[in-house]
Amino acid sequence: MIKDILVNLSYGTSQDGVSNCALSVAETFGAHVTGIAFHPAVLGGVDLPANFIRAQQGEAQERAQAVATAFDEATRRAGVSAETRRIEADTGDIPGQFAQIARRFDLSVIGQLERDRDHRTASIVIEAALFESGRPVLIVPFIQKDGLKLDHVMVCWDGSRAATRAIADAMPFLTRSGKTSVVVADAHSAKSTELPDIATHLSRHGVNA
Repeated sequence: MIKDILVNLSYGTSQDGVSNCALSVAETFGAHVTGIAFHPAVLGGVDLPANFIRAQQGEAQERAQAVATAFDEATRRAGVSAETRRIEADTGDIPGQFAQIARRFDLSVIGQLERDRDHRTASIVIEAALFESGRPVLIVPFIQKDGLKLDHVMVCWDGSRAATRAIADAMPFLTRSGKTSVVVADAHSAKSTELPDIATHLSRHGVNA
């Protein structure tokens, strides 16, 4: 059951697609959404003048405020229960902080990177959420502008523990899908007899697999 969703409001990703997807997921499950807008702390060095540091801090705060305000407006238009939080943190601490926060939510929604625009920190946030939060992560392609669509869902199966966990985490989406395809990319990893078994298991949850 998905009732509490966390969204990364990184200003380096396409926010319209991330917001639209997160809000449509919240509408689908009747969930609350929390948007997190990090603004990196700018640390002074011996060669950095105080005016420059203050300007950088002000710019980071303005960006965080802008994405938080845009998200607030989007949630009001959608009529979704939501809140935003602005958090100042050292750049290197942002991925770990996001992963720790994500542990207290049912799902994290993060935008895919746009290579020409995004900072390396955003990539590390995705990795931290995937491997350190212990919670499922929904990564929104940067080209996506529409909300969640569950007409046809694909799941990958190789009989491993990771695949088992992924399918279990995705079950709320699979039970709402019009059709689910089970795909094996490596025929040597999964026995052919396992395919009917996993399809039968999904069908017992009401999944059209």
